[in-house]
Amino acid sequence: MKFLQVIVDILGTPSILVGIFALIGLLLQKKGLAQIISGTLKTVLGFILIGAGANVIIGSLDVFGKMLNRGFSISGVIPNNEAIVAVAQSTFGTSTALIMVFGMVVNLILARFTRLKFVFLTGHHTLFMACLLAVILSTGGLHGALLVTVGSVILGILMVVSPAILHPYVRKITGTDDFAIGHFGSFGYFVAGLVGQLTGNKEKSTESIKVPKQLSFLRDTSVAVSLTMTVLFLIVALFAGPAYIQKELSGGQNYLVYSIIQAITFAAGVYVVLAGVRMLIAEIVPAFKGIADKLVPDAKPALDCPTVFPFAPNAVIIGFLSSFVAGLISMFLLPLVGLKVIVPGLVPHFFTGATAGVFGNATGGRRGAIFGAFANGLIISFLPALLLPALGELGFQGTTFGDADFGVVGLILSQIMKLF
Repeated sequence: MKFLQVIVDILGTPSILVGIFALIGLLLQKKGLAQIISGTLKTVLGFILIGAGANVIIGSLDVFGKMLNRGFSISGVIPNNEAIVAVAQSTFGTSTALIMVFGMVVNLILARFTRLKFVFLTGHHTLFMACLLAVILSTGGLHGALLVTVGSVILGILMVVSPAILHPYVRKITGTDDFAIGHFGSFGYFVAGLVGQLTGNKEKSTESIKVPKQLSFLRDTSVAVSLTMTVLFLIVALFAGPAYIQKELSGGQNYLVYSIIQAITFAAGVYVVLAGVRMLIAEIVPAFKGIADKLVPDAKPALDCPTVFPFAPNAVIIGFLSSFVAGLISMFLLPLVGLKVIVPGLVPHFFTGATAGVFGNATGGRRGAIFGAFANGLIISFLPALLLPALGELGFQGTTFGDADFGVVGLILSQIMKLF
């Protein structure tokens, strides 16, 4: 079990996992020692930068969420993948680990012998989906080797099908065929792309928005994000009140100054993520060629969702805001249909909403980004509410899985388990 835990720790750490694949790819291409070391370390560094930027963003959004809850008295279930997996580990830890390891083996086999040539490299999402499968299958009555076998096969299939569904859109976004998106929010992104086609015009891209000369500074993504988030933070801070912020959050710092710093901190996190993505893509794509040529011919690396952010930075912010608005509206709609209130989790709404905005922009321009991300916001509000009963006892923990695919897979699988 200790050896298994080491394997799971390695495979569940995205930077190490991607670094191993880059190392193998460079070795298979018989590159020089200097290039192998440089390529491997830069790949790991790129992923660590993405993670570091994400942590900065999450920290800032956590503060924003507390201010929002205080100011508007919001309560309900908050979707958070990390939280629900942490709760589940005491009961489902072993089965989750085994499903994850063997699911990755199934992924490589399918990529080698089928037309779905994708290797899913987003390790933490592999872990989250393995946990969901362990919970749903166990709740449905499967145990032991059968549970692990069925879960591993389903996970391996999802790891090639999810990138395959999105890949036509990814090619439109990037203009290349170098990499795919491996992220279990794919249902929301796919819907965003469809909604963009139906509602917008891809020629009117979010990236071609004309800005008056006096506002030319808004063309800088970092400045635009800083100003947008500053406005949002200040509005919420006024409702939360200075007493709460200065006593509970800022350590005595003036509540307005604290809010502005948190807004700019968020923008700094976005900047770091974009820098990490550029470094990662520059290294992983040529390194992965060795694996594609030798082990899995023509395979493409399926990478985390922020890898599309640099291709449409304006759509990132538009998508986040639109998805979040949909989450706020959903809070009032869910009780009307007899479902638990899902408090909009700012982390899933940022990462999946921003990605949905990029997909919607690729097919429908500005309107596509707005309406596509709005559709994603509705999806990641209603699906978690519908999923709660299927999680058994975990459904009473005040949190649940946040991204779209977890809801889709969990609901379908729970219905199938009921039939058998």
